[in-house]
Amino acid sequence: MFNQYFEKLKELLTTVEEVEEKSIKAAANEIAKCIENDGIVHVFGCGHSHMIGEELFYRAGGLVPINPILIEDLMLHKGAVRSSQLEQQNDFADSFMGDISIAPNDVVMVVSTSGRNPVPIDVAKWAKKEKAFVIAITSLAYPKTVSSRHKDGQYLFQAADLVIDNHIPLGDAMMELPNLEVSFGSGSTVVGTAIANGIMVEAVNMMVEHQFTPPIFKSGNADGAAEHNRELINKYKNRIPMLDK
Repeated sequence: MFNQYFEKLKELLTTVEEVEEKSIKAAANEIAKCIENDGIVHVFGCGHSHMIGEELFYRAGGLVPINPILIEDLMLHKGAVRSSQLEQQNDFADSFMGDISIAPNDVVMVVSTSGRNPVPIDVAKWAKKEKAFVIAITSLAYPKTVSSRHKDGQYLFQAADLVIDNHIPLGDAMMELPNLEVSFGSGSTVVGTAIANGIMVEAVNMMVEHQFTPPIFKSGNADGAAEHNRELINKYKNRIPMLDK
């Protein structure tokens, strides 16, 4: 069975590669410009989507100026049902976004597969109010099928400057069995992390093409990495306090 699941993931990744190439490169270009101009890339998601931010943050071989917006009340370890309820609350983003330092030359990546819940939408709207460039990773299948929960009737794709469709089907479950009533086997995290890493890889390539040295962490298990990484942490820790608390 896992072979079929892997095949579906391969099909999804191929679709994203072919259909979203232009958008992924456009996102990479915005991130390259942001970092070249001393900006920060903020990454936000609720529930499982928050893992995209953790995937990119403080990562060997990853870009340093990544600020994951990790709100514990919206993460599963503080109560899974409660986190889902809070994600659906209009204006809840106001309780934490005022503490996030977003500058006009920053990029904010918001991840929500359904794109229907108020909190990710309001994060995107808040970031745009601060003049940051907003990238959404979402599934455009949902707005065609389910209603928005936002008080203004908006979906995430409508609140972003650039949208990357993760092509996840409604329900985020790709597998079925004839004797099982519910589908299973999610794909959004695998595809979402692939999209996010693909954007960053492309951004690094663009920075090098621009004759700019991209700030990349070396593995802490490699000799000589500590000094290299400490220099980069010192550069960015004032804007990303989580780097060196």
